[in-house]
Order: sequence, then C-alpha cells, then structure tokens
Amino acid sequence: MSEEKPHKQYDLEDRTFAFAQAVRAFVRQLPQTLSNAEDVKQLVRAFGSVGANYIEANEALSKKDFVMRIKISRKEAKESGFFLRLVFTADNKELESSRAALAQESTELTSIFGAILSKSE
Repeated sequence: MSEEKPHKQYDLEDRTFAFAQAVRAFVRQLPQTLSNAEDVKQLVRAFGSVGANYIEANEALSKKDFVMRIKISRKEAKESGFFLRLVFTADNKELESSRAALAQESTELTSIFGAILSKSE
C-alpha cells in the first residue's frame, strides 16, 4: 500500500507538468495585444506555480507545510482558470477550444487539491 502513494503523487506531478506545458503552448498562439501581454504574465506565474507547489508539498517537512503548499496549488489552479478566461483569442475557434480544455483542467486540478485538503485537515 505504501507503494501506491508515490505513484499517485508522481501522476499528479505529471498532470500538473502537462498542464503547464499545454498552457505554454496555448499562450504562444494568442494574439499579441497589450491586455494579453499583461494577462499572460499573470497566467504564466499562476500555472507554473500549481505544479511547483505540489512538488514542494510532496517534500514538506511537516503536515502544516504540506497543507499550506496544497492550498497554494489550489489557489494557483483557480487563478489560472481566471486568467484563461480573460485572455483575448480574437474568436479563433481553435484557441477557444484549447482555452475551454485548459479551463476545465484548471477546474479539475482545483477540485483535486480541494479533495487532498479535505483529507489532510
């Protein structure tokens, strides 16, 4: 049973990494507008922090530290969803489809981190 936990952690680490890569690919395709430049900066900070804080949670020195890092991951996943909704896609159907999938992933990650918190507190 102890072998399952690292596997699950590794899967979520992979999932948050894949999310970060997908968002990076998405933002490279966005129209270069002044508002996108600012929103993308915020989005890049948020989505990168999701996985980074999850990795830190897995290396936490205490339960309190673990809980704090999971809360940060959840917060950053929510923030990613917010900035995904804000960016301008010029009504490009392909970009809109990508945005919808990424927003769904940010919602799912938020829920996953919420469930981890519920079990941890």
